[in-house]
This record gives sequence, structure tokens and C-alpha cells, in this order.
Amino acid sequence: MDTMRAAVLHDFGDLRVERVPRPRAREIGTVVVRIKSCGICATDYKAIKGIRRNVTFPFIPGHEPSGIVVEVGPGVKHFKEGDEVICQPSGYCGFCEQCRLGNTHYCEHAFTTGGDGPEGVWPGAFAEYMLTKESCLFHKPQSLSFDAACLCEPLSGAWKGVIQHSELQLGEDVVIIGVGSIGLLCLQVAKAAGAARLIAIDPNPYARERALALGATHAIDPSSEDARARVYEIIPHGPDLVLEAAGNIQAVELMVSLRRRGTRWNVFGITTHETFALDGGLTHFLEGRMDASFGTTPLAMSKAIRLMETGLVDTEKIISHRFPLEEIHQALKVMEGERRCKIVINP
Repeated sequence: MDTMRAAVLHDFGDLRVERVPRPRAREIGTVVVRIKSCGICATDYKAIKGIRRNVTFPFIPGHEPSGIVVEVGPGVKHFKEGDEVICQPSGYCGFCEQCRLGNTHYCEHAFTTGGDGPEGVWPGAFAEYMLTKESCLFHKPQSLSFDAACLCEPLSGAWKGVIQHSELQLGEDVVIIGVGSIGLLCLQVAKAAGAARLIAIDPNPYARERALALGATHAIDPSSEDARARVYEIIPHGPDLVLEAAGNIQAVELMVSLRRRGTRWNVFGITTHETFALDGGLTHFLEGRMDASFGTTPLAMSKAIRLMETGLVDTEKIISHRFPLEEIHQALKVMEGERRCKIVINP
């Protein structure tokens, strides 16, 4: 068929499931993937609702896909029709200075499929088919379901933030502020890496329940108790690492308040341009280290696949809902509720 079903965003708040031209792999190194599963990211939701404004219409969102190769373009050597794959949304040239340094997510010629960040945005994976580049594909282990595999990209971000940037060490005490889907992936990574006390902070009781089920040693409700005081009751010497995965400025401010000497802290979840205050002298004498992490790289994707394949992290455990593409509007309504975690679309 020359057309396919896709969820097309025509304007903020105007998402339509309609038929559009099916992509073809005509350019060198391109591949068409039949999408089997795609997670909904908070950035997708923000684009659809107009909270995130850096969108050019019409736009097909969705940047956490897995699927099957159905067409390969000229020069494709490492994938063939029928291969089950995981797709990295962030494309890169491989030749600019940043790519040569290993920072492919800083690529000067970057593009993204269904996401945001670079100027180049290709149609995403809330569709039956998606065009991408061979360099963005990874072979899906047979042991992984498509639903589990589609969460490789957010898991890779969690690995990159917790392990590569913040350098979590065996036996360290960790606080995670915000345990929605990305916070729960950070929690699973921290658990697998040997965190000692692992404290989840979230006002949502459903999120706290899931965090405890996935290995948190403690869960704190910041809306009903003094979160800082409770953390220091559990860890009298204070946390070694604090991760902000909530995406709001209040979480960042709480993170800053939790520091003691030597605490490492990672501004991971917030993407809006908001400000917070730091006491310069205190920050100097605490001698902590602030990190941040965004996006993914081939290294991070490869590490995430290893974590899933070996069972160290089970991404299916954070999936709360699944919807066919035709019911994506219902999925977005569920996104607004409290009793949900990761939502997956199956085109």
C-alpha cells in the first residue's frame, strides 16, 4: 500500500489519526521500519497539548519505537527485511567533531524521528511505518517483547544519567525525586548497580507503590511530610547521589536542599526554562558535583539493551497501559491521571 495510518499533529490540541503517504527507503543508508510498539514520552504529551512549543506542523510524534524492517535503501549492509529492531530516535552524521568525540547527541547535523532537540525532525513512530537511518537501528534480542524493547531509549537515558554521568558506585545511598516512568527506570538501574538505601520521593501514592515494588527501600510523600527531614532520618549522613526525575522546579529545589558535603546531584527531569537559587559559598564548601543528562547515544543504547537482555532491568514492569493507534486520544486522557505509568501505543 502507498498509504499508512498515522497520528498527525496539525496544531496544538489537534491530533488526528488519518491516512498519509507511506515512507520509502530511497536515500542511501535509509530503512523503513514497521512499528510494533512505541512508548508515549512526556515530551510527546507536552507537544500535543501545546506545553512544548518547538513544533513544526504537520508533525507525527513518537520517538520510543521498536519494530520490523520492511524495506532497506541503497548501501544498507547490516540490516535486512524481516529483522526485528530497536530504533534510536536521535540521528547523527558520524563525521563532525562532536560525533568523532563520541558525543553523537551533540551532532552538528543531528535529526530526530518524532522527538525534539535538533532542527531536523523526521516523522515519528505513532504510525504504522517510520523512515530512519541504518545507523539508528539495533538488533532486538529475541528474548525481548516489542513492548519491552521500545523502552530501550528511555532506559538508555537512565543508564547515561545514573551510571555514565553521575557515576553511581556500589553501596551508595541514592534519592530519586519523581518516580514516574523515567524515575522508575533510574531506580531499576540504581538497584542493579548496587545502590544501598534507595529512597523514592513522589506525592503520587501509585508511583510510590510501584517504586517500592521495584526495589526502593523507602518511599516518601513530600505533600504530607518534610521530605528533607525524612531523608536525613533514613540516611543520617545524607545521600551520596540525588536524581531529579520529576520535571518541575520544586523537585530541583528539594534536590538542592538535600545536599551534604560530597553529594552528587543530577538535573535529569526538568526541561523547562526555570531558575533556582544557589548559595555560592555553601555550594563551594560542600564540594559536591552537579550533573545533567539528556538524550541518548549508541553507547547508552547498547548498555540498555544489555540490561534488558540479561534481566537486570525489566522495562515491562513499568508499563501500565497499552492502546492501539486508533485509541491514542484515550491514551492521552490516561496520561492526565494519577494511576498510570508508562503507556505504550501498538500501531
